[in-house]
Amino acid sequence: MVKPIIRNSIAYLLCLCLLYPVTKVFGVDDDAITIVAAGDLYLGGSANPYLKQRGYSYPFESTKDVLHSADIAVVNLEAPLTNKTEIFMNKEFVLKANPDSSEAIKAVGFDVATLANNHIMDYGQEGLKDTITALNKRGVSYTGAGEDLNNARKPAILNVKNKKIAFLAYSRVFPEEFYATDISGGTAPGLFEYIRDDIKKIKKDADIVVVSFHWSEELLKYPKEYQIKLAHLAIDSGANLIIGHHPHVIQGIEKYKNGLIFYSLGNFAFGSISQSSPEGILAAVRFKGNQIISAEIIPLNVNNKEVFFQPKVLEGERAEVAMRNIQEISDRFKLTIMAREGKGYIQLNEELKSASLP
Repeated sequence: MVKPIIRNSIAYLLCLCLLYPVTKVFGVDDDAITIVAAGDLYLGGSANPYLKQRGYSYPFESTKDVLHSADIAVVNLEAPLTNKTEIFMNKEFVLKANPDSSEAIKAVGFDVATLANNHIMDYGQEGLKDTITALNKRGVSYTGAGEDLNNARKPAILNVKNKKIAFLAYSRVFPEEFYATDISGGTAPGLFEYIRDDIKKIKKDADIVVVSFHWSEELLKYPKEYQIKLAHLAIDSGANLIIGHHPHVIQGIEKYKNGLIFYSLGNFAFGSISQSSPEGILAAVRFKGNQIISAEIIPLNVNNKEVFFQPKVLEGERAEVAMRNIQEISDRFKLTIMAREGKGYIQLNEELKSASLP
C-alpha cells in the first residue's frame, strides 16, 4: 500500500525543512558533500543517429545542471569505449560506444564511472583497455574492472572538501567469463569476502565509501534476498551508500543502519528503444562528515520513444505517479518518502515519523 503524502500542513513543511533539499541549489553548507548517482549509460546502439547528428553531449542537455551541481557524480558505464570489432564471446546483446564520447561524459560532470557490469568486456581485454585509456585521457576515475583481479578490486578515490571518498564496484551477473582473475583482466566479482575485505581495508583511509553493485535480473522491480544480504554486508563492513544497476528499472530504496541503499537506479541515457524501461532516477545524497544528512530522488523519463535518448526530469502528475510507485516498492523497507514539486525526499530521522499519516 502506498503511504499517503502530507500536503499543506505545518508538519509537512517542517519535514521538508529538515530534509535539506539538494537539487541546484544543493544547499548553503560549504562543508557538505553531495554525491549524485545515475543509472546505466550506453552512448551507442539506437542512439547513434542522434549522437552523430547532435553530438555526444546531446543526451545530457536536460540533466546537466543537476550533474554539474554535485560535488561528485557517478554513473554505470554499461558499454566499453572502443572501436574494436572482434567480440569476446557470442551474446544476445553486444554493446560498445565511441571512445570520443568520454569527452562529453567528463564535460557533463561525471567524475567516476563504474565498470563492473555484463557488457564492459564485450570486446575483450582490448576493449577494456581502450575504455580505461579513454577515461584516463579525460580524467574520469573508474572502478570495478582492470587488467587483473587486484586492479579490478581497486577503489576510485576522490578528495573533495578535505574528505576522501572511495568508490568500489562489483558484478554479480553473468557471464562469469567476464570476471577478472589473477592473470586476466575483467570485472570485480561480487564475492562476500572480496566485498567485506575491500571495504574494511579502504575504510581505514576513506571518510565515505560508496559501493556499486551490478546485480539482480532485468526488469525485476523488487530486490532479491541475496541483494539485501550483500547490501547489508557492505554497510556492516563500513560502506555508507549502496547503488545498484542492471535491472534497467527502478527497485526499492532502504535505509539500513547509517547507510542508504538504492537497489536499482534504472536506466539513464541508454541507447535502446525498449518500452520496458520507461523511468529511472538520479539519487542525490548529501553528507556531512561521514553521515548522510539528506537524500533526494529525481525521477526521470527515459522512454526513448518520448525523450529520444535524452533523459528528462519528470514533472507534474507523471512525477507524482513515479514517486508513488517508488514509495510502493520501498514499503517493505518501511521507508518514507516526502514528495514536493515532483521530487522525493527520503525521511532519515525517526523523529519525523510523527509527521506522516498512518
